[in-house]
Amino acid sequence: MTRLVNLLSVLCLLASALGLAGCTGYQLGTGSAPKFATLFVAPVKTEALIPQARAELTTRVREAFIRDGRVRLVNSAEAADAVLEITVAGYKRDVAVTRADDTGLARRFDVTLQARATLLNNRDRSHFFTDRVIESKRGAMTDDGLVPAESQLLPVLGESLATEAVSAVLDTW
Repeated sequence: MTRLVNLLSVLCLLASALGLAGCTGYQLGTGSAPKFATLFVAPVKTEALIPQARAELTTRVREAFIRDGRVRLVNSAEAADAVLEITVAGYKRDVAVTRADDTGLARRFDVTLQARATLLNNRDRSHFFTDRVIESKRGAMTDDGLVPAESQLLPVLGESLATEAVSAVLDTW
């Protein structure tokens, strides 16, 4: 009986040691280092008619890169290793749910914000990528009206678009 307990103790100790040894090479994050250290996020351009979208989206994108922390943001293109340019190319809403009392009126819209992103290597003026499509889609309930629903949805769309932009720029291409 004591031999069995000793054998089980040794096996547990061996399994623990092997398990810990397997974790020594683990790294938190994506595992890919960016090809640049500093980034300038140019003010977002827009081809779609969305009031106050430029400032809101630019702020969301900059905050997303700051939170990520893999690159340092700078305040001018001249001081940056890379420059990110984002252009909002489209904004559309599709009826997702109609009202029960009047099927001609929408109760919820699915709103899609589509943008193109270009990442410029500022050192040799080449492009890391050009016109990469990034997209954000969310639902807007129109119980209090379409205009308030859409204005409340813009920060949420911007946050989602910013997350996509960070992934497009910093994760493995």
